[in-house]
Amino acid sequence: MSMSVDGFVSDDQGSVALLYPDFEAFQKSDLLKETIEQTGAVVMGRKAFAMADDPDWYAGNYEFQVPIFVLAHEIPARRPKETGKLSFTFVTDGIERAIEQAKAAAGDKDVTVIGGASTIRQCLKARVADELHIDLMPVLLGSGLRLFEDLGIAPIQLERLKVVSLPGGRTHFRFRV
Repeated sequence: MSMSVDGFVSDDQGSVALLYPDFEAFQKSDLLKETIEQTGAVVMGRKAFAMADDPDWYAGNYEFQVPIFVLAHEIPARRPKETGKLSFTFVTDGIERAIEQAKAAAGDKDVTVIGGASTIRQCLKARVADELHIDLMPVLLGSGLRLFEDLGIAPIQLERLKVVSLPGGRTHFRFRV
C-alpha cells in the first residue's frame, strides 16, 4: 500500500496519481518481483478488482497470475476469464474466510492482500495480517482517505523487518504485525 507522509492512500478526489508517479519503474523493481515470486494467492478488495475496466484483462496481464479471492457483497453474473494459473473466487462471507481460502490455495507461499484502506483495515481488525508493507511517498496530500483511521482496535505493535529506498523517492517499509 502506498501512502503519503501525512497518512493518506488517496486524495480527496479518490485519486492515487501522486502516490504512483513512479509506477512503471516500481513494476520493474526487484522488490515487486520478489513479492510476485513469493505470492501463492491474492486476497483482493472489491474496489481494487473493479479498477480494471474489463475483468478479463487480469488473465495474462496482471502481475499476480495466481488464485485470487475477491471480497464481494455478491458474486458477479459474469465470471472473468481465467487461465491455468489465474482463477477467481468471490468471497461473500468476510475477510477471515477469504484469508482462510487463500492460505489453502497458496500452500507454502504467501498470501498477498491487494486492496484499499477498507480491506487493510478489515485484515488488521480481524487480526489476520502477519506483515504490513507500506510504501511511503514523499508527498503531503493534506486530505483524502487515511489508511489507519477509525481502526477501533487496541494498539498493535509492529516490528520493523525491512526498509528499502527505491527510485522516485519511494521508501518501502515491511513490518511484522
